[in-house]
Amino acid sequence: MTDVQAGAAVNYRAARTLPIRAEWRRQWSRARTRWALGLMVLLPVIILIAFQFDSTGDDDNGGGEFGSLIDLATSGGLNFTLFCLYVSATFLLVVAVALFCGDTVASEAQWGSLRYLLAVPVPRARLVAVKLVVALGYSGLALLTLAGTALAIGTARYGWEPLRSTVANEIAAGPGLLRLLGILGYLAVVLLVVAGLAFLLSVTTDAPLGAVGGAVLVWILSSILDQITALGFVRNLLPTHYSTAWLGLLSTPVQVDDIVKGVISAVVYATLFWSLAFWRFTRKDVTS
Repeated sequence: MTDVQAGAAVNYRAARTLPIRAEWRRQWSRARTRWALGLMVLLPVIILIAFQFDSTGDDDNGGGEFGSLIDLATSGGLNFTLFCLYVSATFLLVVAVALFCGDTVASEAQWGSLRYLLAVPVPRARLVAVKLVVALGYSGLALLTLAGTALAIGTARYGWEPLRSTVANEIAAGPGLLRLLGILGYLAVVLLVVAGLAFLLSVTTDAPLGAVGGAVLVWILSSILDQITALGFVRNLLPTHYSTAWLGLLSTPVQVDDIVKGVISAVVYATLFWSLAFWRFTRKDVTS
C-alpha cells in the first residue's frame, strides 16, 4: 500500500514538521522574548550604577545567612555576579522561566493559531516537545545572559578577584569561577520545576497570563510555606525547600547533601509536570 493509499502525503515525515530552528525564530520574533532577555542584561547594569551612587555608608545589608553576598558584592567580578544571581534567583529568574514556558502553547491557543499548527499536520507530541525544548533553551539563555553580563561588567569595574564569603575561606578566582558555574547549573535544575508547572498550565489554559502567573504564584506560596517550621517534614517535600542549597558550594569543604536532594526533588517534580502536560495535550480537544 502506498503513502497516498494509506491517507498520508507523499514524503511526509512527522519528524520534519515544525523544526526546532523554525520555532526558535518564531519565539525570537516575539517582543516578550527580546524584552525578557534585555532585562537580564539591564539588571546587572542597574545594580552596578546603584553601587556607584551608594554613598550612605550603611553597613546593614540585611544580615542573616545572605549578608555576606551583599557586603562583598563590590570586591570582585565573581562576587558581583554572585550578588546578581542572589537578588534575581527568587523572583526575576522565576518569572522569566515561567514566561517562556507558560506562554509558549497558551499564546497559540489565545491567538487561534494552535489548531492550524496541528492541521499542517504537526503531531501533537512533536508540537509539545519542540515548544518545550525551545522554551527551555530561552530559559537557559536568560540565565546565562544575566550571569555573563554581570561577570563581564563586574570584572571590568571591580577586577578579577578571588571569591569571598563569610561561610568559607577565600576561594581563588579559577576555582571560584568553577563554583560559580556549579551554582548556575544548580539554579538551572531547580528552575525546571517552574518550567514544568508553567508548561503544564500552558497546555491546560488558553490564557498565557494565567499560566505564567499561576506558576509564579505556586512558587511564591511554596516559599512562604517553607518558612513555617511547624510543618516539619512536609517542608522537605516542597519544591522550593532546597532552592538555596547552592550556598553549600560556597562553603569549605563543599556541602553537597542538600544539593543532591534538591536535584532529585527538582527532576521528580519537573518530570511529573511534563508527563502530565504531554498526557493532557495529546488528549485535549483543541478548538482554538
